[in-house]
Amino acid sequence: MKTIIPKKLKIGDEVRVITPSRSMAIISKEARDIANQRFLDLGLKLSFGKHIEEKDDFASSGIQSRIEDFHDAFQDKNVKAIMTVIGGFNSNQLLKYLDWNLIKNNPKILCGYSDITILNNAILKKTGLVTYSGPHYSSFGQKLYFDYTLEYFKKCLMTSDNPFEVKPSQNWSDDKWYENQEERILIKNEGWKIINKGSAKGIIIGGHIGTFNLLKGSEFFPNLDNAILFVEDDDLVGASADLEFDRNLQSIIHLPQFNLVQGIVIGRFQKASKMTDDKIFKIIKSKKELKSLPVVANVDFGHTDPKITFPIGGEINLIADNKNPKIEILKY
Repeated sequence: MKTIIPKKLKIGDEVRVITPSRSMAIISKEARDIANQRFLDLGLKLSFGKHIEEKDDFASSGIQSRIEDFHDAFQDKNVKAIMTVIGGFNSNQLLKYLDWNLIKNNPKILCGYSDITILNNAILKKTGLVTYSGPHYSSFGQKLYFDYTLEYFKKCLMTSDNPFEVKPSQNWSDDKWYENQEERILIKNEGWKIINKGSAKGIIIGGHIGTFNLLKGSEFFPNLDNAILFVEDDDLVGASADLEFDRNLQSIIHLPQFNLVQGIVIGRFQKASKMTDDKIFKIIKSKKELKSLPVVANVDFGHTDPKITFPIGGEINLIADNKNPKIEILKY
């Protein structure tokens, strides 16, 4: 299937905010005000889906409401990009009801992460449209230390079509910033961890690993041919997160097409996961199928901050080398 790359954002463009997962109702006024101002400062106009404030027992809304907002956003010619409010647990409820031809015939930016992994990869498989794993609308509600995230959002979605390199952040955080915007805890970033040396060029797929695995065996799972797998995990299972990541990765390795994968990039783990450099090295080294693949860990994406924006379905050049490592986004 031919890859479709949506047009980049420019000043004056309209961005539609929708809730394919959890509801806007859980986002504080403070975070909304900060996010709205950030988009205004970028020169972008925000609009909002009709049903984003609906909230049921699962902090979400009905399937029909979410589908209606999703379709409205894609068919509205004034809308140039779509931002998801936040992640959650139920984007996969939408897949059988989405109008894939509508999406394909109205290509535009879709950006979000976590549970939005479902939509990123399913849209790529069904339409060929490149979407983006990056900050949610709610992420823009961070008052402090948002510069790196904003820089890569602009690099990927606003600046140009020229290749750009990803560089490690100086510091990172894993605090509940939405509960206290003023007292943030920064941790010095030790940089990327080169687990297996090597180089590869390929197509980015993946995102949150547990969510990505929900697509396996379905018509919505993306092609692994020439894939560079980007994977990250959250801390929902606490100190067992290392075991959860291990078995989720092993599950992907068991796929018949896994031999077509060209490399792996792993996002930074949350503190509560108790994942260590030693553990992630042992997990990767224990799998003979990964022996010949370049593998880089502790990259700025996932459930910590800051985070890059990267294209699901875009092209990447990956060099895993301790002296001159490189992650270069080529086509996005």
